[in-house]
Order: sequence, then structure tokens, then C-alpha cells
Amino acid sequence: MNLPQFYIDDLIKRAITEDINYIDVTTDYLIEDDATSCARFVSKDEGILAGIDVALRVFTLLDDKTEFEVFKKDGDTIIKGDIIARIKGKTATLLKGERTALNLIQHMSGIATATHKCVELVAGTNAAIAETRKTLPGLRALQKYAVVVGGGRNHRFNLSDAAMLKDNHIDAYGNLINAVKALREKTGHMVKIEVETRNLIELGEALTAGADVIMLDNMDYATMKKAVEMTAGRAKLEASGNVTLDNIRDVALTGVDIISLGALTHSVNCFDISMRID
Repeated sequence: MNLPQFYIDDLIKRAITEDINYIDVTTDYLIEDDATSCARFVSKDEGILAGIDVALRVFTLLDDKTEFEVFKKDGDTIIKGDIIARIKGKTATLLKGERTALNLIQHMSGIATATHKCVELVAGTNAAIAETRKTLPGLRALQKYAVVVGGGRNHRFNLSDAAMLKDNHIDAYGNLINAVKALREKTGHMVKIEVETRNLIELGEALTAGADVIMLDNMDYATMKKAVEMTAGRAKLEASGNVTLDNIRDVALTGVDIISLGALTHSVNCFDISMRID
């Protein structure tokens, strides 16, 4: 999965502008323009690395003469004490870019690590792990990239990717089957339709309507197992709602195809990485 460079650069430039504005009072008044230093990214945690190229790009956007020696790549398992990369360049560049670079790599590695834990917990079952659209504004592509690095799969990127009838859509339209029919008549042949269901009655309606994907929203294990039996492969089944590390394997053992977790992106813990100037 390759992210477009223009997207990454635009995001980083906005982040740097937010952080520096027009000067860095501390660095610009303290550090000589021609001073150079070496620094290293050091892991203070254990998990999956994601975002090393994004983090290092912060420094080259500040000064394209900055040099790097990279020891770990995205997807690698890292442990406390691992040196991820060394950076050589102007001291001012290293100091100005430090926080933005660390914010990005810590957040992305946290997502990759959390995703990997979920993937390991459902190993041997039919279930794939996915995130949702509960992402931080402006960071969606980076967050979804980190999910893939951690071994997960992506849900839709935005509202244009696929049609998804959630409970409010159905309640507003008035009828699940008719809503799916109306969408089929207007959407192109490449657009898939997912329907959120709250019980087995709605599941039956979604199957009758020919939904491509059916979300089982906050259903208990017994109901999800029954849903798998009723569906019999006619649609992909996505379990969502109140999924935790403690119950994710039980959810997977019901036979669902996908387990989606908003927590992978909206409330994940940062992965502890520091930058130390030698």
C-alpha cells in the first residue's frame, strides 16, 4: 500500500506550520545556522513499526540535505532499545522537526501494534480485522495505512467508496428493502451496498434485498452465529460494536467475515519512540 507523496507532504507542511508558525523562538535564537548534529530514533516500547518514511520526510521538507541511515522498516517488530534510524543534518532542522516527526510515527506505530494484536487474537478463524471511518481529521489515509501495516484490512476510505445504509438512513427512508432497491437503481455497477442490521429480522430483510455486505451491530454471540447460518455465504458479514481484546476471539469464532473496530484509530495508545541527539 503506497500513499501518494503529495498527500503526505501536504499533511506534514500543515503540521509544521501549525507547530512553528513563522519562527521557532527557542531554536532560532539559540542554535547557529551552520551547526550540525546527529540524532537517533530509539524505541521505548515493543510492537509494530509504522510511519518511518513519513517521519523522516518531515526533516527533508525542512532541509533537503538531511541524511538518514534507516535500520527498521514499516511492518518490522521492534523492541525497547532498538535504534530505528539515525539522522544527520542541521541541528536546527532536527530540533524543529522532532515533535512533528514523533507525533506521526508514534501514532501510526500505535495503530499498527494494536491492529497486529487483534489479528493475532483471531488467527485461525475466518475473520479479518478492519478499522472504520472514526479517524482523526486529516490523518485518515495515514491511519488506514498503519492498519494495513499491522495486518488488518481497510474499510471504505470515505462516503464515495461504497453505499452503507446505517440505522439512521433506514429510519429516515422508512424501509430497508426499498432503500436498497432505490440505491441499486441509482448507483453504478461498481458500487457495493452494505446494510447495518440490529436483529435477525433486519438481517433477513437485508438478505432479501441482496445486500453485498451486512453489518451485525452489537449482536450477542448466539445471534451472530445464527446470522452466519441464515446468511450461508450469500453476503459478507461484518461484526461491529463493543468489540474488545477480551472478546474479539469469541466474536471471530461465530464465523463472521470481518470485525471492525473504531478504537484502532480513534483511541489507540501512542507507541513510545524518542529522538536523542548524540
